Amino acid sequence: MSAASGDSAVKTPSLTNGPGAAAILSAGIGALALAVLAIVGDKFAAAKSLLVFYKPTGVLSGVTTVAIVIWLVAWGVLEIRWRRRTVALGLVSGLALGMLVLSILLTFPPIADLF
Repeated sequence: MSAASGDSAVKTPSLTNGPGAAAILSAGIGALALAVLAIVGDKFAAAKSLLVFYKPTGVLSGVTTVAIVIWLVAWGVLEIRWRRRTVALGLVSGLALGMLVLSILLTFPPIADLF
Protein backbone atom coordinates (compact mmCIF):
# COMPACT_ATOMS: atom_id res chain seq x y z
CA MET A 1 0.00 0.00 0.00
CA SER A 2 1.24 3.42 -0.82
CA ALA A 3 0.73 6.56 1.16
CA ALA A 4 -0.57 8.38 -1.91
CA SER A 5 -3.75 6.31 -2.09
CA GLY A 6 -5.25 7.90 1.00
CA ASP A 7 -6.28 11.52 1.46
CA SER A 8 -4.32 12.94 -1.44
CA ALA A 9 -6.45 11.24 -4.11
CA VAL A 10 -7.69 13.69 -6.72
CA LYS A 11 -11.45 13.87 -7.11
CA THR A 12 -12.58 13.84 -10.71
CA PRO A 13 -15.86 15.56 -11.55
CA SER A 14 -18.62 13.23 -12.57
CA LEU A 15 -19.66 13.53 -16.18
CA THR A 16 -23.28 14.13 -17.06
CA ASN A 17 -25.05 13.45 -20.32
CA GLY A 18 -27.54 16.32 -20.09
CA PRO A 19 -25.86 18.65 -22.60
CA GLY A 20 -25.52 15.87 -25.17
CA ALA A 21 -29.10 14.75 -24.61
CA ALA A 22 -30.24 18.36 -25.04
CA ALA A 23 -28.54 18.50 -28.43
CA ILE A 24 -30.10 15.20 -29.53
CA LEU A 25 -33.64 16.06 -28.44
CA SER A 26 -33.46 19.58 -29.85
CA ALA A 27 -32.47 18.14 -33.24
CA GLY A 28 -35.67 16.08 -33.22
CA ILE A 29 -37.70 19.11 -32.19
CA GLY A 30 -36.15 21.19 -34.97
CA ALA A 31 -36.80 18.53 -37.61
CA LEU A 32 -40.43 18.17 -36.55
CA ALA A 33 -40.85 21.95 -36.51
CA LEU A 34 -39.52 22.13 -40.06
CA ALA A 35 -42.01 19.53 -41.28
CA VAL A 36 -44.98 21.11 -39.51
CA LEU A 37 -44.08 24.59 -40.71
CA ALA A 38 -43.70 23.32 -44.28
CA ILE A 39 -47.23 21.92 -44.17
CA VAL A 40 -48.65 25.03 -42.50
CA GLY A 41 -46.91 27.31 -44.98
CA ASP A 42 -48.20 25.27 -47.88
CA LYS A 43 -51.82 24.84 -46.75
CA PHE A 44 -52.81 28.10 -45.04
CA ALA A 45 -52.80 31.41 -46.92
CA ALA A 46 -52.34 33.54 -43.79
CA ALA A 47 -49.31 31.53 -42.71
CA LYS A 48 -47.97 31.57 -46.26
CA SER A 49 -47.89 35.35 -46.32
CA LEU A 50 -46.30 35.51 -42.86
CA LEU A 51 -43.55 33.07 -43.76
CA VAL A 52 -42.24 34.91 -46.83
CA PHE A 53 -39.07 36.56 -45.51
CA TYR A 54 -37.29 36.77 -48.86
CA LYS A 55 -39.45 36.93 -51.99
CA PRO A 56 -37.20 34.99 -54.41
CA THR A 57 -37.34 31.90 -52.19
CA GLY A 58 -40.93 32.37 -51.06
CA VAL A 59 -42.29 30.46 -48.08
CA LEU A 60 -39.14 28.35 -47.79
CA SER A 61 -37.22 31.31 -46.36
CA GLY A 62 -39.61 31.70 -43.43
CA VAL A 63 -40.13 27.98 -42.86
CA THR A 64 -36.43 27.27 -42.53
CA THR A 65 -35.67 30.41 -40.53
CA VAL A 66 -38.43 29.78 -37.99
CA ALA A 67 -37.49 26.09 -37.73
CA ILE A 68 -33.87 27.02 -37.02
CA VAL A 69 -34.97 29.50 -34.34
CA ILE A 70 -37.19 26.82 -32.74
CA TRP A 71 -34.29 24.35 -32.82
CA LEU A 72 -31.86 26.83 -31.23
CA VAL A 73 -34.34 27.92 -28.55
CA ALA A 74 -35.15 24.30 -27.70
CA TRP A 75 -31.45 23.48 -27.52
CA GLY A 76 -30.73 26.46 -25.28
CA VAL A 77 -33.62 25.78 -22.90
CA LEU A 78 -32.83 22.07 -22.63
CA GLU A 79 -29.12 22.80 -22.20
CA ILE A 80 -29.82 25.15 -19.30
CA ARG A 81 -32.26 22.72 -17.66
CA TRP A 82 -30.08 19.61 -18.14
CA ARG A 83 -26.60 21.15 -17.78
CA ARG A 84 -25.68 19.27 -14.60
CA ARG A 85 -28.06 16.33 -14.90
CA THR A 86 -27.89 12.80 -16.13
CA VAL A 87 -30.99 12.00 -18.13
CA ALA A 88 -32.35 8.78 -19.64
CA LEU A 89 -30.41 8.93 -22.89
CA GLY A 90 -32.24 5.95 -24.38
CA LEU A 91 -35.60 7.65 -23.88
CA VAL A 92 -34.33 10.97 -25.20
CA SER A 93 -32.78 9.30 -28.26
CA GLY A 94 -35.98 7.34 -28.89
CA LEU A 95 -38.06 10.50 -28.73
CA ALA A 96 -35.69 12.32 -31.06
CA LEU A 97 -35.69 9.42 -33.51
CA GLY A 98 -39.49 9.28 -33.39
CA MET A 99 -39.72 12.99 -34.15
CA LEU A 100 -37.24 12.62 -37.01
CA VAL A 101 -39.19 9.73 -38.54
CA LEU A 102 -42.45 11.66 -38.14
CA SER A 103 -40.92 14.73 -39.77
CA ILE A 104 -39.73 12.68 -42.75
CA LEU A 105 -43.20 11.16 -43.12
CA LEU A 106 -44.86 14.57 -42.89
CA THR A 107 -42.72 15.91 -45.72
CA PHE A 108 -43.55 12.94 -47.97
CA PRO A 109 -46.07 14.36 -50.48
CA PRO A 110 -48.82 11.70 -50.20
CA ILE A 111 -48.91 12.18 -46.42
CA ALA A 112 -48.50 15.97 -46.50
CA ASP A 113 -51.39 16.20 -48.97
CA LEU A 114 -53.71 14.61 -46.41
CA PHE A 115 -53.73 17.86 -44.45
